[in-house]
Amino acid sequence: MRDSSRIHGTLICVGTVVLAVVFLAGLLNGQYWAVAIPVGILVFFALGLSFWIGYTIATIRVEPEVLESPAGGADADAATDRSA
Repeated sequence: MRDSSRIHGTLICVGTVVLAVVFLAGLLNGQYWAVAIPVGILVFFALGLSFWIGYTIATIRVEPEVLESPAGGADADAATDRSA
């Protein structure tokens, strides 16, 4: 594992702890925004994720699967159908 990955991981952990402390301080002080901001961010994240999934499904290009004929070709298939 590279050192930059460890640094990024450490920064994410530190940032998470700082945000948790700020959130708890806001809750203990009875601040409405301590709950409203994280909930709003979560709601908009979920809505954005849902929009992205819908957009991806709506705009995906699917090409029909091309089936290769057997070695004998179409005439071989017709001959085997008649003999059966």
